[in-house]
Amino acid sequence: MNQISSSNGAVSGASFMLAASLAFAGANTLQSVLPWQYGMSSTGMAFWQYVIASVLAPPLILRIGLGNLRTSHPVAHEIRAFVSALGVHVFVYGFASGVPIWQMVTLLATGPLFIIVGSVLFLGEKVSTARILAALLGFAGAIIISGVGTEGLGWHTFVPILASALWATTDILTKYLVLRGERPETLTVSLLVLMTPNHLAILLLVNALGGVLPAGLATGFPFALPEGNGLWLLLFLGALTAAAQYLLAFAYRDADATYLQPFSDVKVLLGGIVGWIALGQVPSVWFWPGAILIVLASAYIFWSENNKAPQGLATA
Repeated sequence: MNQISSSNGAVSGASFMLAASLAFAGANTLQSVLPWQYGMSSTGMAFWQYVIASVLAPPLILRIGLGNLRTSHPVAHEIRAFVSALGVHVFVYGFASGVPIWQMVTLLATGPLFIIVGSVLFLGEKVSTARILAALLGFAGAIIISGVGTEGLGWHTFVPILASALWATTDILTKYLVLRGERPETLTVSLLVLMTPNHLAILLLVNALGGVLPAGLATGFPFALPEGNGLWLLLFLGALTAAAQYLLAFAYRDADATYLQPFSDVKVLLGGIVGWIALGQVPSVWFWPGAILIVLASAYIFWSENNKAPQGLATA
């Protein structure tokens, strides 16, 4: 699928991506709360996050049937799960390092640039001028929000950018599998099931390299669970993770990866607002003009794609 075939696909794809962005915003907030308020290590939290999400997968498996989970692309599924797990560990390490949630989430908006390059090179997608402009507009908004250039470019700035590159790779692999007929349910369940052993492998690797990695990553085997409200928040984090992955798979089923990225940037705005309300992390004065650019990018690409829809099809 090189172009969105109808405005119905544009509407449903954008809607699923916006819903996924909301789920990711909630998950990002909890990823900041659990290490700082409940003493969880970042690596341990990432491990349990996907264990819980995997536990929630059986009802989905039973609903779609075990036969529908068969795949002809096991290697692609494994690579997708490992890269995604690595991105999670890099991202939560940024939270553990004290980077504000609004800045962490904002710099993830570098993802569309990685996705556009990857989609063109590996998926053969056509990138219109509108898609490039929307991606650049969303990226500019993210940079404005991040405060890069006003607070200096520290090493921690590259933590979410690295996570963004890893997750962009995951998104490209997701679209690759969709184009080869993989169902959204198969994509969701396979990721949730494979993420747990991949998180464990990363934990073992971090422990083995503890002497050469940053101190925040040399945490040994941090499997201790939080108590009280912390445990409930961890359970909610797992549930949000499962929901976000499921919604993401449906979004990529209905629309191109390059079209969807400006809508993914909305999680920057949502993450900043949720972090402000839940954690009292007041965004900088640059948050609002940057957020406006991100919203404009999403509105522009949505308008552009729907105006290209064939005559006679329902429009949004």
